[in-house]
Amino acid sequence: MRLTVVLPGPSEPFIDTVRRDCARWTRPDTELEVLAAPGGPPSLASRSEMARAAPAILDQVTAACRRGTDGIFIDCAGDPAVEAAREIADVPVAGAFEPALLAALSLGRRVGVLSVLRTVIPIFGDLIRVQGLEGRCTPVRVIDAPVLELHDRAAMVDLLYERARAMVDDDRSDVLVLGCTGFIGVARVLQDRLAEHGPYVPVIDPTGAALQWLQTCVRLGVRPSRAAYAPPPEMTWKP
Repeated sequence: MRLTVVLPGPSEPFIDTVRRDCARWTRPDTELEVLAAPGGPPSLASRSEMARAAPAILDQVTAACRRGTDGIFIDCAGDPAVEAAREIADVPVAGAFEPALLAALSLGRRVGVLSVLRTVIPIFGDLIRVQGLEGRCTPVRVIDAPVLELHDRAAMVDLLYERARAMVDDDRSDVLVLGCTGFIGVARVLQDRLAEHGPYVPVIDPTGAALQWLQTCVRLGVRPSRAAYAPPPEMTWKP
């Protein structure tokens, strides 16, 4: 199986880190192709940044399909250009949020999303509404810090724990979804810390959920429905 991971924006310095993280969630015989989609902003934390990143993402999706891939992961929890990519790809395409949200729904009644900045709150609100799941989700919470500035892993976990504790105790969240793929390798740590001071609450790693979902789709032999994601018509211009 060959899977393609598309990193939005000028993300070349993070390719090796992302490759190692993705390898934790794939089988040894899975070939991972990790690509940056240059041309957009360095991180995606607003609708305008996602719009600027979309053309380069779709270019990489098209190129990966031409080279031959079995599935594509757009490595961002805001799911930028995912639905557009499904229109042009004949393989499964996932962002990081939708698979994580759907996995969380099977583990509890009320799902909380924990992300980076206030600017992402309406983005996740839109994604939740598209699924018709407002009644199953608690308010989106953030740590008020850009992920690119969180160089201290211990400090990042402390920030996440503070917000997560309130989401469980005050919002009554049964399951938590990490709403940023930059929170690498902290889901289990956060989950264990929460369990030390209260009931066990699952914490979903968005990268892991996306890659597991893609591998399942490939093994099932399914891809995006053409009833939902019709390919764009051929556009011809005549003078």
